[in-house]
This record gives sequence, C-alpha cells and structure tokens, in this order.
Amino acid sequence: MDKIKKVVLAYSGGLDTSIIVKWLLDEYQCEVVAFAADVGQEEELTGLEEKAIKTGASKIYIDDLKEEFARDFVFFAIKANAVYEGTYLMGTSIARPLIAKRQIEIARAEKADAVCHGSTGKGNDQVRFELTYYAMEPAIKVIAPWREWAFTSREDLMDYAKKHGIDVPVTKKKPYSMDRNLMHISYEGGILEDPWNEPDEQMFLTTVSPEKAPDKPTYVEIDFENGTPVRIDGKAMSPAAIVIHLNKVGGMNGVGRVDLVENRFVGMKSRGVYETPGCTILHAAHRAMESITMDREVMHLRDTLIPKISELIYYGFWYSPEMKTLQAFVDESQVGVTGTVRLKLYKGNCIVVGRKSDISYYRQDFATFDKDAVYDQKDAGGFIRLNALRLRIRAMLDR
Repeated sequence: MDKIKKVVLAYSGGLDTSIIVKWLLDEYQCEVVAFAADVGQEEELTGLEEKAIKTGASKIYIDDLKEEFARDFVFFAIKANAVYEGTYLMGTSIARPLIAKRQIEIARAEKADAVCHGSTGKGNDQVRFELTYYAMEPAIKVIAPWREWAFTSREDLMDYAKKHGIDVPVTKKKPYSMDRNLMHISYEGGILEDPWNEPDEQMFLTTVSPEKAPDKPTYVEIDFENGTPVRIDGKAMSPAAIVIHLNKVGGMNGVGRVDLVENRFVGMKSRGVYETPGCTILHAAHRAMESITMDREVMHLRDTLIPKISELIYYGFWYSPEMKTLQAFVDESQVGVTGTVRLKLYKGNCIVVGRKSDISYYRQDFATFDKDAVYDQKDAGGFIRLNALRLRIRAMLDR
C-alpha cells in the first residue's frame, strides 16, 4: 500500500464509516481526520464528534452546508426539472458533489495525502465522490475500503463492529441502508432487496401513510423568481428553510413516497425506497409555473435535455464541462419564470390548483372559446394545409 500519513474520511457515523476509521488505523497506520457534512441529516449528527474521536479519528469537521446545498444544488435540480428515469428526484446523487468538494478543501487545509469514502464497489456513490475528487485535485490519492478489504457483506461489518466495540445504528433484524439529507431519505439493501416486498410502514421517518393523512386538504402557495422558489404562503424564506418547511407540510399529508427500481451507473438494477416530500411539491409547482411563463420552443428544447442533465447528476459528473454548459442554459431558460403557484396536498397527492404571473404568456383573450377580436379562425386552414404539404406528397408517392 502507498504510504499515507493523513487521510480525510467522509464520515457519517453509519455502519461503513464507523468501521473504516478503525480499519484505516490498522491497515494504513495513518492519522484519520473525519469530515461530516451537515446537509440536513438532523438527529443523525447527534453525538457524531464523540463517536468519531472514540473510534480513533484525530479530529472531526462538522460543517453546516444546508444553505449551500439547497441554494446551489437542490434548487438547480428543481429549475432543470431533473428527474432520473422519470421517477427519482436524486436526493442522494446531488448531495455527493458538494460533500466531496468540501472534503477536498479540508484535505488541502490539513495537508492530507489522501481522501477516503465508505461507498461500496457496486454502487453509484463511489463514482460521484471520486469524479469530484479528481476534478478538483487531479493527483489526489483515493482510498475506497470496499474495494480493498476482505469483508464481503454488511453482516461481516456488523461482526467486526461488535468485535471492536464500535457502536453502529444497524442491526441484523433491520439491515437496510439509509441516507438522509435536506432533500430526501433513501432506504436500500437488506430486507428491501426483493422488489416484490412492500416496505414496512414503520420504516418511514418523515411521511405519514396516505391512509393516515388528514381528511382535510392543505393548501400551499409558492412564489418563484426566475425559476427559484423564494416565498411560501407569502413569507420570504431561505432556500434551506423552504425545503424544511415543505418537507413538514408534505410529510404530514403523505406526499413524496417513491418506490422504484433504478439503473445504477455500474450496470446493475437496484431497488430503492425514498421519502422526498418537499421537493416533490417544488417539482410540481415549478412545472406549473413554467407552463404560463416559458416560451414553448425553449421549454421543449430544455425538456429534451432533462434526461441528460439527470443522467449527469446521477452518474456524478456535476463538475464536468458539459454540466457547466447545461447549467448556463438552464439558468438562461428560467429568466422570467416568475409568479405564484397554488397547490392542494391531500392523502399523498400533490395537485396544482392555480398559477398566476404578471409576465404570463397565457392570454385568456387569445385562448377563450367565447367571441374574441384577436384570432381569425379562418387563418388556421392555410396553416394546416402548409403543414400537411409534405404528408400529401408522401401519400401521392406511396400510391
């Protein structure tokens, strides 16, 4: 193994990274600096400093990145309508480049030789972390324990933790993996690996089941400025506060549960269950805002790019030149996406019931079925005949 004097570990306090601190000390005989990014894990951060030091880390950074996460990452995904494979809002995917960026900054400050993450060799996160590492620090040494050690399962890790007296928040009766941040909670692995099995209701942390949601709907109004949400029910809020508030409102109404089988970058399919209440609401609201404030051709062009943007986020190419170019296009497309959307939340449903804007493309005097003075219906005949010309010629040739 390469001689490593100091490594910065992306640390969550979960099963994998709790084991990794001890493993790094034994295998590399190096100093371990832990780094935990606060991107909205809430109670998962409790006791993290004590645990990291007790396990063997020399120090730990716990950095509050919630506002940066919401402002620069979550809100971009909302503006781009980025949804991977039409279903997944990518809460885990979009947090990784921010965490990895800050990890590199700490490695520079600590003059560390290497960085380390706890992602498995089968998953997407290893790619997301490492593409960011190399984009920011091309010569950095990367330690990926799951690609090096002899452990082959999470049960092996739990046995190792027990042997060395390491407290971990996972049991063999409840072995699924969780990832929580401001945007969502994901559940994968263990008892969820059979895609036929319905998730246990007790698993969900932020949403009530639609059956137990209130019998009365909740209405919410969201104000956008150039594609960015800025106010909820008329009250200005910071980006993180907007997501937190909508998580609470959506969660109490059973909004935002998703159960899907997705295609991982490495080639296999994976079953994941997600709770994404706030961003489910923001996604629906943003689409509604665009419907009256965005030019048709710009919208259709942007929509062709949604699969590509989503793929780049999911695969981990946030800091690639192609993503930088697409971000500029998305930002330009959002100029004028300004106004208010009203939604009704009811038993798992997020229903758009109103939208308005001072700069709306929607004109009632043009669209009305009643008498108008702005549209001559006779003009449509020539419009249709011109568009049918190539079809008529093709039909003549076929005959």
